Order: sequence, then structure tokens, then C-alpha cells
Amino acid sequence: MSHRITRIQEAMRRYGFDALAIVPGSNLRYLSGITLHAGLRLTLALTPVSGQPALVVPALEHARIAETTGALFRFYPWSDAEGPEQALARATRDVGLGAGSVIGIEHTVMRVFELRALEQALPGAQTADVTPLLMDMRMVKDAEELHAIRQAVRVIEDTLRQTIAQVRAGMRERDIADLWERAIRAAGCLPAFETTVASGPNSANPHHTSGDRVLQEGDLVVFDGGAVYQGYVSDITRTFAVGRLSDEALRIHHLVQAANTAGRIAAAQPGATGESIDTAARQIIEHGGYGAYFIHRTGHGIGLDIHEPPFIVAGNQAPLPVGATFTVEPGIYIRGLGGVRIEDDVVITADGAESLTTFPRDVQYLS
Repeated sequence: MSHRITRIQEAMRRYGFDALAIVPGSNLRYLSGITLHAGLRLTLALTPVSGQPALVVPALEHARIAETTGALFRFYPWSDAEGPEQALARATRDVGLGAGSVIGIEHTVMRVFELRALEQALPGAQTADVTPLLMDMRMVKDAEELHAIRQAVRVIEDTLRQTIAQVRAGMRERDIADLWERAIRAAGCLPAFETTVASGPNSANPHHTSGDRVLQEGDLVVFDGGAVYQGYVSDITRTFAVGRLSDEALRIHHLVQAANTAGRIAAAQPGATGESIDTAARQIIEHGGYGAYFIHRTGHGIGLDIHEPPFIVAGNQAPLPVGATFTVEPGIYIRGLGGVRIEDDVVITADGAESLTTFPRDVQYLS
């Protein structure tokens, strides 16, 4: 992980930061390999613009983290009896910070008590959001990261096949979601988020929570799930049918499938942007007369987080870099009828784009 610290320090010089203050979460894992729960004991990594980073850490976590990170950090452990104040004061002094220093913090991750501790240790210091810098780095996946995402994709597709083979009449949404999640765990992974099985009218809710509804003849059934492999996620959605579908249900499935194809083709074009992919997918649905029922962006980045840049949405006009991984997931949602979403994981390559997910996208019928 030391190469990532070197890269972030080079970027800090360009952005004018004297140090970064990173709390437990995906950014800390990206920079150091540390996986820590964001608890109520202060843990703070201080990365100066040059030199060795410091880690203020609860004493009970010190030995475990030291074994994981080796010489990456200089440690400042603190006990419950003494509290973190002195350890944090020593760490900020040793990395050369003081009044007037510019500290990069994570605006969407750092909690108030963590910010107040930093402010108390460094009165007069300035803080600024470091999220754009970190997200630019994390957007480009290296070979190791792509391998992990491919493995997460393999697991989620294999377990989806296992799950739909077990679906029978009379099963509830939550029973099927539980089957899928247990298969993911049996494969050595964790679910990336709460697995969704949304049937009939429930499929018209993009963020439905799997419930007690029993699958019925004529239902559209949305399956949305992901797996975590070595910290990296996959995310797939497919929409199935129970028995004979209505003509309109078939029509919207065909439209969403065409929109998904258009989005993936647009991703492979030179200079593809989040906006160009969103436009390509959205136009198919709009021209089909269902534009008002496509109620979310076309996709989002995936990596250590299930939602991260790049976002596949109007207004994102930055060309997507080689190594960017994201979803293409158009949908149509009609109250009283149901919904369809088809989601794939895509990576930008040197000669276009590759769909990492390959599970069949056409209408498939559950037993």
C-alpha cells in the first residue's frame, strides 16, 4: 500500500494540502489495507505531504493493525483511561502540523466528534474536502482491484443461477432473498448490500425491501444483489417472469433490455462520459414512450463502495478513464403493473469497454 501513499502525497502537493486526516472507512482501506469499524473510539490517520503517516488508534487495536500494515504508519495508541487527546496532539506535532496548516478531510465520512478532536488538536488550522482527490484516484482500478471485482461478479452470477433454480410457487420474496444471501456466504463472500427480491407491484419500487408477498402468476420479479470479494463489490439486477406476462410487461422488459444494450455500447465509444451513456440508454426508453417512468440515473461506480464515482448521469461530462468500473442499469417502474431493471457491471478498457457481468438479459421464466 506504500505506493498509494506516495501517489496521494504527490496529489496533495498539487492540491495544496499539508496533510490528510482519514477516518475508518473505504478510503482508509484503500490507502492502507486497514479494515476498521467506525466506532466511538477515535481512530485517525494523518498523512503529511511528505514522510511517514501517523495513526492515532485505540490501544486495543494497535497490535492487530501493526501486524497488517508493518512499517506503513507511526503509531500513537491511546487507552480508554487516558483518552485520545494527547496521542492526537503528539501525532499532529510529529507530522509537522500547526496553526495555518491546510488539512484535507472527508466531508461525507468524517463525523462531528472526529472533526472536533482534530480542531482541538490544531486550533487555527484550515480544513477542506479531500473527497474529489481520493475519488479520482480510486476511480481507476489497477489489475489487483479488477481481479477482485471479477471474482465478486463470478460469485454473484453463480449464486443467482443457484437461487433461481430453487424458486418454486408459493415462496415469499424474503425466502428467495435469504436463499441468495446464504449462497453468497457459502461461496466465501458477503452480500454487498441488502439483497432485493421485488415481485409484482413491488417491483415498481426501485429500492423495495424484500417482504412477505408470495410470487404469483403474471409477476415481474426484480432480483438485485451483489457480493463482496476482498473488499470489492459486484452489483447485478435481472428481471424475471412468473408464468405469462401481459403485453405491456413484455414491452417494458424489451425496452429496458434495449436501453441496457445502448448504454453498454455507448460506454465503449472513444471519450465516453457518464452523460453520454445516460443519454444513450434514456433515449431508448423515452422514444418508447416511457421516459417519465425511468426515475433514476443510469448507473454508478463500484469498487470498495457499492456507490462511488463515476456516476452515469446527465451533467457528468468528464471522459471516463481506463480502469473505471461502473453499472449500467436502466429501468421502468409503473405503479400497479410493476417494474423492470437490468443492471450490468462495466469497465473502461484501452480499446473500449467490457461488460464484466454476462448473465442472460432477456426474459427468463421462473419455475
